[in-house]
Amino acid sequence: MDRLEAMALFVAAVDDGSLAAAARRHGRSAATVTRAVALLEGLAGETLLLRSTRRLSLTAAGDRHVTIWREVLARLAEIAPSAAAGPLRGGIVLTAPELFGRLKVMPVLEPFLRREPLVSARIVLVNRLVDLVGEGIDLAVRLAPLPDSTMTAIKLGELRILVCAAPDYLARAGAPASPQELAQHDCIGLNAEGDGELWPFGAAQAGARVRSVRVPTRLSLNNAGAAIDAALRGHGLIRARAYQVAEDVAAGRLVAILDAFEPPPVPVHLVFHPERGRGGPVRAFVDHAVPALRMELRRIASILHRTPQ
Repeated sequence: MDRLEAMALFVAAVDDGSLAAAARRHGRSAATVTRAVALLEGLAGETLLLRSTRRLSLTAAGDRHVTIWREVLARLAEIAPSAAAGPLRGGIVLTAPELFGRLKVMPVLEPFLRREPLVSARIVLVNRLVDLVGEGIDLAVRLAPLPDSTMTAIKLGELRILVCAAPDYLARAGAPASPQELAQHDCIGLNAEGDGELWPFGAAQAGARVRSVRVPTRLSLNNAGAAIDAALRGHGLIRARAYQVAEDVAAGRLVAILDAFEPPPVPVHLVFHPERGRGGPVRAFVDHAVPALRMELRRIASILHRTPQ
């Protein structure tokens, strides 16, 4: 093991709060991380990291050294990442909403892993806000306005929010002319409690604020893919993000309605800690994923723009 690799493993252990997490991040064994710490402590001639069963903590000497090593690793990554580290190796941990991750993120990640055979990935697809630092996550795809934070965020694009139904449902029940008429329709919700939902809408007048309309849901599910399937089979109206239904709208399997009342589109960002985004597998994946996901979001917008509403 060379000194640079030991430095990278040590910094990862400090950032992630455990030797095991650092090992997973870099695709190494926990014993390798332990040897890295021992190597650096031997070179320094003093204890740098205090380990207990519950946590890691830096000694005063360790704090001084890790500050220097962060700077060294960041400079090397910026100047000549391939020369400093050789073939790209290590791991990334990525989270995204379940359906967006399956449909849009995985097709971007898989060619990256084929290109970088020494890189591993752990993917967490969940429909909740994930604490990147607390849960040991490198990158997150967020489909929502972002709160203020110290994280780096790269905007990938926007997604419209559509209300859709199958043509046979509209032929049978008619199309609502305003959000208020949804109360007279069969609506499909993503609410496990099954007691209705608040659907946000804009107004036909430019500049009017968004208002939410309470919509009774005759059918409620806890999975977006299953809800869209139900809409395709004519069970009612569904509120969906553009990426979920663009192909079905373009093919005529679903019809977008109430487009004059659409709320503002949802922003899509790739979020990561600025320190981890400077080099290595995380930086490489960011550089790979950002143009690919931006292109896909533009394609979705283009499909809907060409489709008569």
